[in-house]
Amino acid sequence: MITATPIAGALGAEVSGIDLSQAISEADIAQLHGLLVEQQVIFFREQDISPAQHKALAQAFGPLQSHPAYHTVEGYPEITILESSPDKPTKIEEWHTDMTFRPCPPLGTILRARQSPSQGGDTLWASLGAAYDGLSDKMQQFLSGLTAVHDFAFGFRHSLAEPGGRERLAQAIVDNPPVSHPVIRTHPVSGRKMIFVNRLFTTQIEGMSEKESRALLEFLYQHCETSEYTCRFRWRENSIAFWDNRSTLHKPINDYLPASRRMERITIDGDRPF
Repeated sequence: MITATPIAGALGAEVSGIDLSQAISEADIAQLHGLLVEQQVIFFREQDISPAQHKALAQAFGPLQSHPAYHTVEGYPEITILESSPDKPTKIEEWHTDMTFRPCPPLGTILRARQSPSQGGDTLWASLGAAYDGLSDKMQQFLSGLTAVHDFAFGFRHSLAEPGGRERLAQAIVDNPPVSHPVIRTHPVSGRKMIFVNRLFTTQIEGMSEKESRALLEFLYQHCETSEYTCRFRWRENSIAFWDNRSTLHKPINDYLPASRRMERITIDGDRPF
């Protein structure tokens, strides 16, 4: 029987009673989806799944996306490899929501730890619904109707600055021009309101001066990162995190060098934010 044990007040639960390497019934998929919407991020331990099983699990929740900037598992273009080592450390250290540079950002992400450091390397998540609820009525009203620009090139500016980076990512830039999303989105399942901006990809609130936009975005970023809206997960090999990309931010803690880490990630198609 599937059970979920919350790990923090705002979001997050560890799920037990299911083996993700086995065929999963429609009833179990429905229960997991309900837990995902309710808890916003759910965690599994000791799940030694193959790439094919990883893909099958994600496909049970919708069509899959690919990523324009990362290497993938051989034979599985949907599974991106997130690898960090002393000679090639990760560049992503900001709080963010995955791939908001797309017109339809992912519904969710399923991340599996293939190689995990013995210490460090935790990940933080934050509830964008709890952050919205924590705003005053007047601020909620002010933000309603505003839109913000999200930009692939801004999020991957460090990669673009590397030798050959602009050439390597040239097609990705063409394929992913800046897009606009509402600053406050509505979750399509729960109907809950969410703050939908992030440090990695959001560049500007439309209709505001640069100074005004920068000040408001910084306020929203700091507000969303309030400790009471977050949870923290300690990775081990074969741990899995499945988060609702519509309602969360996340941030890796890169405190494990010179150890290495390898994660494998699948993202599931989402809807256009409204």
